[in-house]
Amino acid sequence: MSRILPVILSGGSGTRLWPASRSMYPKQLLPLVDGKITMLQDTARRLSGMPERSDDCLVICNETHRFLVAEQLRAINQDARVVLEPEGRNTAPAAALAAFLAAETDDDVLLFVMPADHVIKDVSAFQAAVAQGIVAAGSGKLVTFGIVPTRPETGYGYVKAKPAGPAAVAVESFVEKPDEATARQYVEGGQHFWNSGMFLFSARAFLDELQLHAPAMYKACRESIESRLEGEDFIRPDKAAFLASPGDSIDYAVMEKTAAAMMVPLDAGWSDVGSWSALHDVRDSDAAGNTIDGDVLIHDCKGAFIQAESRLVTAVGLEDVIIIETKDSTLVASKARSQDVKMIVDQLKAKDRAETALHRQVFRPWGSYDSLENMDGWQVKRLIVNPGAVLSLQKHARRAEHWVVVRGKAQITKNEDVFDLGVNESTYIAIGDVHRIANPFDEPAHIIEVQCGDYLGEDDIVRIEDNYGREGTNT
Repeated sequence: MSRILPVILSGGSGTRLWPASRSMYPKQLLPLVDGKITMLQDTARRLSGMPERSDDCLVICNETHRFLVAEQLRAINQDARVVLEPEGRNTAPAAALAAFLAAETDDDVLLFVMPADHVIKDVSAFQAAVAQGIVAAGSGKLVTFGIVPTRPETGYGYVKAKPAGPAAVAVESFVEKPDEATARQYVEGGQHFWNSGMFLFSARAFLDELQLHAPAMYKACRESIESRLEGEDFIRPDKAAFLASPGDSIDYAVMEKTAAAMMVPLDAGWSDVGSWSALHDVRDSDAAGNTIDGDVLIHDCKGAFIQAESRLVTAVGLEDVIIIETKDSTLVASKARSQDVKMIVDQLKAKDRAETALHRQVFRPWGSYDSLENMDGWQVKRLIVNPGAVLSLQKHARRAEHWVVVRGKAQITKNEDVFDLGVNESTYIAIGDVHRIANPFDEPAHIIEVQCGDYLGEDDIVRIEDNYGREGTNT
């Protein structure tokens, strides 16, 4: 039986799920469905229990998300090699990086390529479909999974095939997103399936087809992997070589051109959670169709999705609305127009607003910081430093900092001095002081930081030493 190596693509930004999903903390890294595990973690677990599955997996993400991805995988005890894509080039180059890596040790291994931000409710049905795909992929075919449509959908591409039960069948064609009338015909005809974006093929079969149909991509990705930097935690393909690759999806680069494409029908409660409305559809609701999260009070509402993060949210007499409250932003939208949230994000980007990229609470490999107040010349943050964590040894050119420990205990380095601070103890870091916070203790350290200076940007930092490989950077 062929061995399956999961390959998780975690490079998306999820702009239609703003303000919860942001470019620095996108939807796949959020616990959107059940509030307990993130979509990435759920994806990594999805093949759990299949005897063919490798204990290892490959995760392709960008540099910005590397520590969040690594920490979330560690939290579920998932062994993984994290590949840092130098720049987004769509799914085909990402899959090519994974295939070249896997082929170094076993070019017969089956790569199961999965986006990190999908929901699948019926895991047993999903695994049964994967088992059908293994048969075809093990004989050199390139398998995709076609979702049995539940409604006419104009937002998805389609795969045309003639299924005869659960087994893999030849793909007749890939079809672009249709209009409403055409989508209705597709559903009624029974030969068109939503394109899931999931694939199963051997590393060798995919690379052979990639070399045939997209030789420039093949060459660039091969050279990028051959010249990679590989550390204890992350694999960094060579950037210059990778940027020579064209950007394209697996569908366009290979699947639409190969004669070896096959499809397994999948009916397992799948959703790509591409909007707040789609998320509402996969969440539990009350008798009136309302989904409520957080400190929310409603009266006479129907079909509403209301989520509160930091304060009380109330609603009266509303129907089919989305209300999402975060610490720094609130979205109110009609469910029918939830796809248009991206238009708001585009406006925010045009105004260079930070709300597109960052939440007020920003996560770092050592913990997090929350910007409590920000005015001209000063700002206040709350730092949470995890047990065993250490911030970089650093200095600032344009700001001074005052630290007060309000919970736990911290170890402070200030120039040549090293000392502990407990609750209600403080210290002052002058401009140019070399400093560091560490937490060698058993509980999180909560620190209120007051910054003063003529420039308070996060890039006013020189890292001298860093446990997370960020020496010499200011990000």
